[in-house]
Amino acid sequence: MAEVPVDAVGKRVSCGGERATVRYFGPVPPTAGLWLGVEWDSPDRGKHDGSHEGVQYFTCRHPTGGSFVRPAKVSFGVDYLTAVRQAYKIDSEEVLSEEISISRKKLNLPSVLLSRSDVSGSGADGQIRTTTPSILLQTWLDLSGTLLSCWEDVATISQQLDRLEGLQLSYNRLRLPPDPSALRHAFSALRVLVLNGCQLTWPQILECAPMWPQLEDLCWFVVNELAKLPSLVRLSCRGNKLVSGDGNPKTANQMLIAKLEQLVVLNGCEIHADDRRGAELDYIKMFGEEWLKAGGRSQPSPQFVCEHPRYQALISKYGAPEEGELKKPEPFALKNQLLKITFVFPDDANRKPLEKKLPASMVVQKVKGLLYRLLKVPAADLRLTYTSPKMVGTEFEIDSDLKTLQFYSIEDGDQVLVRWS
Repeated sequence: MAEVPVDAVGKRVSCGGERATVRYFGPVPPTAGLWLGVEWDSPDRGKHDGSHEGVQYFTCRHPTGGSFVRPAKVSFGVDYLTAVRQAYKIDSEEVLSEEISISRKKLNLPSVLLSRSDVSGSGADGQIRTTTPSILLQTWLDLSGTLLSCWEDVATISQQLDRLEGLQLSYNRLRLPPDPSALRHAFSALRVLVLNGCQLTWPQILECAPMWPQLEDLCWFVVNELAKLPSLVRLSCRGNKLVSGDGNPKTANQMLIAKLEQLVVLNGCEIHADDRRGAELDYIKMFGEEWLKAGGRSQPSPQFVCEHPRYQALISKYGAPEEGELKKPEPFALKNQLLKITFVFPDDANRKPLEKKLPASMVVQKVKGLLYRLLKVPAADLRLTYTSPKMVGTEFEIDSDLKTLQFYSIEDGDQVLVRWS
């Protein structure tokens, strides 16, 4: 029998690719042995409401949301560093270390993506910090759809990431803490929090608010609701920072185009046929692996359909993605990539454009340092934006000195516009 935690009830488990919460652990007569009573995230996966032969062992939100499974059939997850090794297929110390060699220089990798991984906790006290001290530079963490079961579990990870500014926690089932304010130290630098599909009510969000003393952006899933407006052809959200699962605004715009079939104009720019085709194909590739895990060609899970209601229609339009096309985290391919970037100076007509090759993981602060040496303008006075030939007419803000070019999805051939006060 697989080892079952002493406090198994309330823990999150993975079983056959599905997520569930343990609601009961013990015997279920007349059968022999011990069982786990679980409530599935997807109620269609279950068989009953937690009862067996007239005995109610646990309760579920949905009348068919529960099942009894043997402990050997489930996984209670792994610690954070093990999840990193599994996700990136390399040594966790190398992934999380700032000392990543690019062109004989040492740079950092401030984002870790562990979406749909089996991470369930931080591991031993202080293990993340002591194993990889330079993880202090990490600013963005994606823990959506994991096996974390409560806010205390999240806090044991985040409190070891002193510069964590963005946290993606969508599609988790997190128990509320008895005293949210007691966890505020663990989220002291947090500015962006994503809680889509967490089954939290607004009063519960307000109850948790003391945990996030510096929070500026709380993200909810609204795009699928906009898709229900068939006459919506123009959308402007320039004053509202929309972010995607990877935390960058360019991906968010691509997803808006892909998800909203009826949209013709986004942020004042006409969506051309090539723009739409590119966005839709990228969207298919971006979530292709998740689609395959959710049932793929046979029947995607109800949760996947709920999160991506237009995905099947796009599969019918373009065909299913091949394994080699799927977009996966590839930090070490990205880290070795040098981007050819053209710096332009729209407020200085006499200054010629400047072309530079920079590593994708270079932080904006270092870019400004380079510009300071060239322009003799203090870095604090510089304001940067960028444009891409893939999104003609759209100017993207570069608003954090601690984030990387990679974070903003700046690509080879993009232009960075430099202005100063």
